Amino acid sequence: MSTVSDETFLRDIVISFLLAGRDTVASALTSFIWLLANHQEVVSSIQLEADRVMGPNQDLTSFQQLQELHYLQAATYESMRLYPPIQFDSKFCQEDDVLPDGTFVKRGTRVTYHPYAMGRMEGIWGPDCLEFKPERWLRDGVFFPANPFKYPVFQAGLRVCLGKEMALLELKAVALSLFRIFQFQVVAPYPTPRFCPGLTATLRGGLPVLVRARADL
Repeated sequence: MSTVSDETFLRDIVISFLLAGRDTVASALTSFIWLLANHQEVVSSIQLEADRVMGPNQDLTSFQQLQELHYLQAATYESMRLYPPIQFDSKFCQEDDVLPDGTFVKRGTRVTYHPYAMGRMEGIWGPDCLEFKPERWLRDGVFFPANPFKYPVFQAGLRVCLGKEMALLELKAVALSLFRIFQFQVVAPYPTPRFCPGLTATLRGGLPVLVRARADL
Protein backbone atom coordinates (compact mmCIF):
# COMPACT_ATOMS: atom_id res chain seq x y z
CA MET A 1 0.00 0.00 0.00
CA SER A 2 1.34 3.43 -0.90
CA THR A 3 -1.56 5.87 -0.62
CA VAL A 4 -2.07 8.57 2.01
CA SER A 5 -5.00 6.60 3.40
CA ASP A 6 -2.95 3.51 4.31
CA GLU A 7 -3.16 4.12 8.07
CA THR A 8 -6.89 4.75 7.86
CA PHE A 9 -7.34 1.57 5.84
CA LEU A 10 -5.40 -0.51 8.36
CA ARG A 11 -7.29 1.06 11.25
CA ASP A 12 -10.62 0.21 9.63
CA ILE A 13 -9.53 -3.37 9.00
CA VAL A 14 -8.48 -3.82 12.64
CA ILE A 15 -11.75 -2.32 13.89
CA SER A 16 -13.69 -4.62 11.56
CA PHE A 17 -11.82 -7.64 12.96
CA LEU A 18 -12.57 -6.64 16.54
CA LEU A 19 -16.23 -5.75 16.07
CA ALA A 20 -17.16 -8.57 13.70
CA GLY A 21 -15.20 -11.14 15.70
CA ARG A 22 -16.47 -10.36 19.18
CA ASP A 23 -20.05 -11.65 19.16
CA THR A 24 -19.44 -14.33 16.55
CA VAL A 25 -16.58 -15.93 18.49
CA ALA A 26 -18.63 -15.73 21.70
CA SER A 27 -21.53 -17.44 19.91
CA ALA A 28 -19.29 -20.17 18.49
CA LEU A 29 -17.66 -20.77 21.88
CA THR A 30 -21.03 -21.04 23.65
CA SER A 31 -22.26 -23.67 21.19
CA PHE A 32 -18.93 -25.49 21.43
CA ILE A 33 -19.21 -25.67 25.22
CA TRP A 34 -22.77 -27.01 24.90
CA LEU A 35 -21.68 -29.78 22.53
CA LEU A 36 -18.55 -30.76 24.46
CA ALA A 37 -20.47 -30.84 27.74
CA ASN A 38 -22.65 -33.52 26.15
CA HIS A 39 -19.85 -35.42 24.38
CA GLN A 40 -17.22 -36.32 26.94
CA GLU A 41 -15.48 -38.64 24.48
CA VAL A 42 -14.68 -35.62 22.30
CA VAL A 43 -13.33 -33.72 25.30
CA SER A 44 -11.09 -36.68 26.15
CA SER A 45 -9.76 -36.80 22.59
CA ILE A 46 -9.00 -33.06 22.67
CA GLN A 47 -7.19 -33.41 26.01
CA LEU A 48 -5.17 -36.42 24.85
CA GLU A 49 -4.13 -34.64 21.67
CA ALA A 50 -3.11 -31.54 23.65
CA ASP A 51 -1.04 -33.64 26.06
CA ARG A 52 0.71 -35.30 23.13
CA VAL A 53 1.50 -32.07 21.28
CA MET A 54 2.16 -29.73 24.21
CA GLY A 55 3.07 -32.10 27.00
CA PRO A 56 0.94 -32.98 30.06
CA ASN A 57 0.00 -29.92 32.13
CA GLN A 58 2.04 -27.67 29.83
CA ASP A 59 0.76 -24.37 28.45
CA LEU A 60 0.43 -23.51 24.79
CA THR A 61 3.73 -21.92 23.78
CA SER A 62 3.55 -21.40 20.03
CA PHE A 63 1.26 -20.93 17.06
CA GLN A 64 2.82 -24.05 15.55
CA GLN A 65 1.54 -26.17 18.44
CA LEU A 66 -1.97 -24.90 17.84
CA GLN A 67 -1.66 -25.82 14.15
CA GLU A 68 -0.77 -29.40 15.13
CA LEU A 69 -4.03 -29.89 17.06
CA HIS A 70 -5.94 -31.46 14.18
CA TYR A 71 -8.67 -33.03 16.30
CA LEU A 72 -9.37 -29.72 18.03
CA GLN A 73 -9.64 -28.05 14.62
CA ALA A 74 -12.03 -30.77 13.45
CA ALA A 75 -14.17 -30.37 16.57
CA THR A 76 -14.47 -26.60 16.12
CA TYR A 77 -15.47 -26.97 12.47
CA GLU A 78 -18.01 -29.64 13.34
CA SER A 79 -19.49 -27.46 16.08
CA MET A 80 -19.94 -24.55 13.68
CA ARG A 81 -21.44 -26.85 11.07
CA LEU A 82 -24.32 -27.54 13.45
CA TYR A 83 -24.36 -24.14 15.14
CA PRO A 84 -22.91 -21.46 12.83
CA PRO A 85 -22.57 -18.04 14.48
CA ILE A 86 -24.21 -16.46 11.42
CA GLN A 87 -27.30 -18.52 10.55
CA PHE A 88 -27.99 -16.89 7.18
CA ASP A 89 -26.63 -14.17 4.94
CA SER A 90 -27.60 -12.40 1.72
CA LYS A 91 -25.86 -11.14 -1.39
CA PHE A 92 -27.10 -9.15 -4.38
CA CYS A 93 -26.53 -10.45 -7.88
CA GLN A 94 -24.38 -7.98 -9.86
CA GLU A 95 -25.27 -9.43 -13.27
CA ASP A 96 -27.87 -11.79 -14.70
CA ASP A 97 -26.79 -15.32 -13.89
CA VAL A 98 -27.92 -18.94 -14.02
CA LEU A 99 -27.37 -21.25 -11.04
CA PRO A 100 -26.06 -24.81 -11.58
CA ASP A 101 -29.60 -26.21 -11.29
CA GLY A 102 -30.80 -23.96 -14.10
CA THR A 103 -32.42 -21.28 -11.94
CA PHE A 104 -32.22 -17.84 -13.56
CA VAL A 105 -31.20 -15.01 -11.23
CA LYS A 106 -31.86 -11.49 -12.45
CA ARG A 107 -29.40 -8.69 -11.82
CA GLY A 108 -30.11 -6.96 -8.52
CA THR A 109 -31.87 -9.98 -7.02
CA ARG A 110 -31.20 -10.58 -3.35
CA VAL A 111 -29.98 -14.15 -2.82
CA THR A 112 -30.03 -15.56 0.71
CA TYR A 113 -28.16 -18.68 1.78
CA HIS A 114 -28.57 -20.48 5.11
CA PRO A 115 -25.47 -22.12 6.67
CA TYR A 116 -27.57 -23.43 9.60
CA ALA A 117 -29.90 -25.33 7.27
CA MET A 118 -27.11 -26.42 4.93
CA GLY A 119 -25.16 -27.90 7.83
CA ARG A 120 -28.11 -30.18 8.63
CA MET A 121 -28.99 -31.34 5.12
CA GLU A 122 -28.63 -35.06 4.50
CA GLY A 123 -28.01 -34.42 0.82
CA ILE A 124 -24.86 -32.48 1.73
CA TRP A 125 -23.51 -34.22 4.83
CA GLY A 126 -25.02 -37.69 4.66
CA PRO A 127 -27.41 -39.67 6.88
CA ASP A 128 -25.48 -38.74 10.05
CA CYS A 129 -25.80 -35.00 9.36
CA LEU A 130 -27.43 -34.31 12.74
CA GLU A 131 -24.68 -36.05 14.71
CA PHE A 132 -21.72 -34.24 16.25
CA LYS A 133 -18.80 -36.15 14.71
CA PRO A 134 -15.44 -34.34 14.51
CA GLU A 135 -14.04 -37.42 12.77
CA ARG A 136 -15.83 -36.46 9.55
CA TRP A 137 -13.18 -33.73 9.15
CA LEU A 138 -10.17 -36.04 9.56
CA ARG A 139 -8.23 -38.14 7.08
CA ASP A 140 -5.68 -40.39 8.75
CA GLY A 141 -5.76 -38.10 11.76
CA VAL A 142 -5.12 -34.94 9.74
CA PHE A 143 -7.70 -32.16 9.43
CA PHE A 144 -9.16 -31.94 5.93
CA PRO A 145 -11.47 -28.97 5.24
CA ALA A 146 -14.63 -29.21 3.18
CA ASN A 147 -15.31 -27.11 0.10
CA PRO A 148 -16.21 -23.64 1.47
CA PHE A 149 -19.27 -23.54 -0.79
CA LYS A 150 -20.44 -26.70 0.98
CA TYR A 151 -19.51 -25.23 4.36
CA PRO A 152 -20.22 -21.48 4.03
CA VAL A 153 -19.79 -20.65 7.72
CA PHE A 154 -17.03 -18.22 6.73
CA GLN A 155 -18.53 -17.50 3.32
CA ALA A 156 -16.45 -18.42 0.26
CA GLY A 157 -14.66 -17.18 -2.80
CA LEU A 158 -14.07 -13.44 -3.07
CA ARG A 159 -16.37 -12.85 -0.09
CA VAL A 160 -14.58 -15.16 2.35
CA CYS A 161 -14.42 -13.75 5.88
CA LEU A 162 -11.29 -11.63 6.36
CA GLY A 163 -11.15 -12.56 10.04
CA LYS A 164 -11.54 -16.32 9.53
CA GLU A 165 -8.08 -17.33 10.72
CA MET A 166 -8.14 -14.89 13.63
CA ALA A 167 -11.55 -16.18 14.74
CA LEU A 168 -10.40 -19.81 14.57
CA LEU A 169 -7.26 -18.93 16.51
CA GLU A 170 -9.29 -17.27 19.27
CA LEU A 171 -11.85 -20.06 19.44
CA LYS A 172 -9.31 -22.87 19.61
CA ALA A 173 -7.00 -21.12 22.07
CA VAL A 174 -9.80 -20.25 24.50
CA ALA A 175 -11.51 -23.65 24.25
CA LEU A 176 -8.21 -25.45 24.75
CA SER A 177 -7.30 -23.43 27.83
CA LEU A 178 -10.74 -24.02 29.36
CA PHE A 179 -11.15 -27.74 28.72
CA ARG A 180 -7.62 -28.63 29.80
CA ILE A 181 -8.33 -27.25 33.28
CA PHE A 182 -12.09 -27.39 33.83
CA GLN A 183 -15.04 -29.71 33.44
CA PHE A 184 -18.31 -28.26 32.18
CA GLN A 185 -21.72 -29.60 33.07
CA VAL A 186 -24.92 -28.13 31.68
CA VAL A 187 -27.24 -27.26 34.55
CA ALA A 188 -30.25 -29.59 34.46
CA PRO A 189 -32.95 -29.50 33.42
CA TYR A 190 -31.93 -27.75 30.22
CA PRO A 191 -33.53 -28.44 26.82
CA THR A 192 -31.75 -28.59 23.50
CA PRO A 193 -30.63 -25.01 22.85
CA ARG A 194 -32.57 -22.86 20.44
CA PHE A 195 -31.01 -20.14 18.33
CA CYS A 196 -32.48 -16.68 18.69
CA PRO A 197 -32.89 -14.86 15.36
CA GLY A 198 -30.51 -11.98 14.87
CA LEU A 199 -27.40 -10.78 13.13
CA THR A 200 -25.38 -13.15 15.32
CA ALA A 201 -26.79 -16.38 16.73
CA THR A 202 -27.41 -16.55 20.47
CA LEU A 203 -28.89 -19.26 22.65
CA ARG A 204 -32.31 -18.42 23.99
CA GLY A 205 -32.02 -18.05 27.76
CA GLY A 206 -28.24 -18.37 27.66
CA LEU A 207 -26.33 -21.51 28.61
CA PRO A 208 -26.20 -22.16 32.38
CA VAL A 209 -23.28 -24.44 33.21
CA LEU A 210 -21.53 -25.74 36.30
CA VAL A 211 -17.75 -25.39 36.06
CA ARG A 212 -15.39 -27.52 38.16
CA ALA A 213 -11.64 -28.00 38.16
CA ARG A 214 -10.65 -31.32 36.59
CA ALA A 215 -10.26 -33.92 39.29
CA ASP A 216 -7.48 -35.77 37.43
CA LEU A 217 -5.01 -32.87 37.42
